[in-house]
Amino acid sequence: MEKSLKIEGMTCAACAKAVERASKKLQGVTEANVNFATEKLKIDFDETKVSISDIQSAIEKAGYKALIESSTKTLKIEGMTCAACAKNIERVTKKLDGVMESNVNFATEKLNINYDSSKVRVSEIKKVIEKAGYKAIEEEAIVDTDKDRKEKEIQLLWKKFIVSLVFSVPLLVITMGHMFFEPFGFHLPDIIDPMKNPRNFGLIQLVLVIPVMIAGYKFFTIGFKSLFRRSPNMDSLIAMGTSAAFLYGIFAIVQIFLGNVDYAYDLYFESAAVIITLITLGKYLEAVTKGKTSEAIKKLMGLAPKTAIVIRNGKEVETPIEEVEVGDVLVVKPGEKMPVDGEVVEGTTSVDESMLTGESIPVEKNIGDRIIGASINKNGTIKYRATKVGKDTALAQIIKLVEDAQGSKAPIAKMADIISGYFVPVVISIAVLSALAWYFIGGETGIFALTIFISVLVIACPCALGLATPTAIMVGTGKGAEYGVLIKSGVALETAHKIKTIVFDKTGTITEGKPKVTDVVVTNNISQEDLLQLAASAEKGSEHPLGEAIVKGAEEKGLELKKLDFFKAIPGHGIEVKIDGKDILLGNRKLMIESNVSLENLEEISHKLAGDGKTPMYVSIGGKIGGIIAVADTVKENSKKAIEQLHKMGIEVAMITGDNKRTAEAIAKQVGIDRILAEVLPQDKANEVKKLQAEGKKVAMVGDGINDAPALAQADIGIAIGSGTDVAMESADIVLMRSDLMDVPTAIQLSKKTILNIKENLFWAFGYNTLGIPVAMGILYIFGGPLLNPIIAAAAMSFSSVSVLLNALRLKRFKPAK
Repeated sequence: MEKSLKIEGMTCAACAKAVERASKKLQGVTEANVNFATEKLKIDFDETKVSISDIQSAIEKAGYKALIESSTKTLKIEGMTCAACAKNIERVTKKLDGVMESNVNFATEKLNINYDSSKVRVSEIKKVIEKAGYKAIEEEAIVDTDKDRKEKEIQLLWKKFIVSLVFSVPLLVITMGHMFFEPFGFHLPDIIDPMKNPRNFGLIQLVLVIPVMIAGYKFFTIGFKSLFRRSPNMDSLIAMGTSAAFLYGIFAIVQIFLGNVDYAYDLYFESAAVIITLITLGKYLEAVTKGKTSEAIKKLMGLAPKTAIVIRNGKEVETPIEEVEVGDVLVVKPGEKMPVDGEVVEGTTSVDESMLTGESIPVEKNIGDRIIGASINKNGTIKYRATKVGKDTALAQIIKLVEDAQGSKAPIAKMADIISGYFVPVVISIAVLSALAWYFIGGETGIFALTIFISVLVIACPCALGLATPTAIMVGTGKGAEYGVLIKSGVALETAHKIKTIVFDKTGTITEGKPKVTDVVVTNNISQEDLLQLAASAEKGSEHPLGEAIVKGAEEKGLELKKLDFFKAIPGHGIEVKIDGKDILLGNRKLMIESNVSLENLEEISHKLAGDGKTPMYVSIGGKIGGIIAVADTVKENSKKAIEQLHKMGIEVAMITGDNKRTAEAIAKQVGIDRILAEVLPQDKANEVKKLQAEGKKVAMVGDGINDAPALAQADIGIAIGSGTDVAMESADIVLMRSDLMDVPTAIQLSKKTILNIKENLFWAFGYNTLGIPVAMGILYIFGGPLLNPIIAAAAMSFSSVSVLLNALRLKRFKPAK
């Protein structure tokens, strides 16, 4: 069983590793991956061996909180007469799979229910309440608990920062103001002058630092808990550093009161206060910036309307969208959004599907046509039957795909994960050893050693390492979704940039997949319109793709089809019909030869058409040749342009098809294919991909059909066309929602940009710590340079995380090359 849990209390990548470690220790847990950026744990486990509550308990023991992502709802209950009724409603609702908490307030007659919306729907909850003899009425919409929690967290961080700032600024002025202001004639009042009144000087600093320590209490509660559980995190570093500064300040005040007034210059309260203030500001900026990385998901979620007009008992009733059931008939008026997926049962209109396909031109919709939820009805009122609702709609599936991708890890993240797991204990060891070395070996004072200890602890930042990869993946996959490129995982995103060969399926991928009339060649005996009219009349009702193409070609030209007097199919050759008393033959060369019809000079034209990948069909009228109608599966508009773009990127392009070599070569010539794999049976497509991989190449397969699924799965990257089958899209790593081959180079360009961004993030994260920690240890001081002030270390530490996030956000400017 796979589950996603929201983790609270994580402050750095080391926390993520601690949660993973605690989860994996449980018997039955096969996989546990924490995304520090999204604060989510994706866990796969055997529910016969371990329960979700066991997992939550293990995580709580590690010092964090695991929440099942859920929705909350308040329902008004009618029919209750006593407290026993309330308990009964609680009991029946708790029995539903997916309901985590159910509380009825008898006095207010309200039910507050917490449930997993992927497992149970509000309508199901209402039904069990009604079966129990009561009535449940919806009072308010579903609350997005995660969004609310995030907003409250950001507001709380801002308040904490303001409180810290209000007390830190005067503290900093009192302790260090003389350095900046005394040259301009500013002096501290005698009452707090360290020389004249050292006791007041120390006590006022203590009074000012206490509110700051209280505002940053979470650093201490989480940090020391993690430390005592032997899973130290970033908060542990902050807690140890600021506690050391604060406690030393208390010791200094005691010494002052004992008469050692020189300690007035050794108070460290301002360092503790300013460190907490700067780290809180960094946390606030980090929370705000992390919110921006998931804007793609928020935009997608915002596309769906909140209500729908449903026909109930012959009347139009406005209903919350989560109450729409499969089979309901919905009414949508011009300008409104389609609430769910469905099929038109009445009316005609044009629909803007650009939110899903990227195509700005509205699509005509008639009875029987498919409707996509969240698309916009442009001009006509229609009624349509709901076929997919809730988590099954196309929009919900896209949101899930993007969420899964954003929550996944790329292989490049493994190195950062490993380092993050050991990082904090190593930093604590370095801080202790450095301080001891300066004190005992270097002969420096205790104050000097304390400065080294605090600076090393504070400057180290595992957050930057933990954020480097997931934030870039979040922005990259979100940006892909904006362009209709759905990348299913971090692995796919990383692998795509390594692709050296791309294999395209021909039919439905490079070509339209629907044959069209391309040429009508006539003799002097008949006009093009008349020949096409006769041929379409003969093929009327035909189920053969070539026959259907001829009929459609005539319909597009507005030609009226004639009635048949006689029809006879000649297997392997064509058909024989009689129209208006004329004997007509329609078929291949063999049919004409066997019927003794002279082909005159049309054979040469026929060979040329066949050489261009077209299928020529001869038409004879009354025993004389009338002409040739050529039908072909035409190349998609952007196929050639996409392949040219891939060539510019240094990628070899191959085409695989079951068609004969001559047709395949003709199509390949039109679009510039490098390598042709023709006459390949569907079951052999995967083997052809294997052969290419055996040459040492990273291979991507692009296809749209059921018969492409094995090859899509075999390839290093499977890319499915959005208009293709569900099986193909399920087997693929990347889905192109717009069915535009230009999105293939877009996916690879996006992969390259994202991986480059991740490498930049990792470089700065590693580089920052590689340079920052030695500086904090006093390396520059050995060569006559300055000693790093802990306050500067705190500012640098906060900036490192924010800089990584800001760098990831640069991906939002990505635009595919034209």
